[in-house]
Amino acid sequence: MSVKENIIQQKSFHFAVRAINAYKFLTQEKKEFILSKQFLRSATSIGANVEEAIGGQSNADFISKISISYKEARETIYWIRLLKETLYLNESEANSLLEDATEICKILASIKITMKKDN
Repeated sequence: MSVKENIIQQKSFHFAVRAINAYKFLTQEKKEFILSKQFLRSATSIGANVEEAIGGQSNADFISKISISYKEARETIYWIRLLKETLYLNESEANSLLEDATEICKILASIKITMKKDN
């Protein structure tokens, strides 16, 4: 599958870019360093684990890495919600990030279910 055709690879990469930009805003403008670091780590880990899954040595390895990506996406949703509720992120930006993270979760869950059926 080429990079052009791999939706989860593209979406997770673009989400990581958004997360990095949000992190820069949170640290530079809001002077928030603890929650934002947790958010950054989980948000960028999604795509990193997708990349590892693509390069996996077996279907089991692929499923394992996709499962980790899914868990990281769920964690990211938690941090975004927390940043929103504590007013570090405004409602509009938080909701946009939440929509993207939720979409990524759904795609990853679908991939995981499909791969487990095929095994």
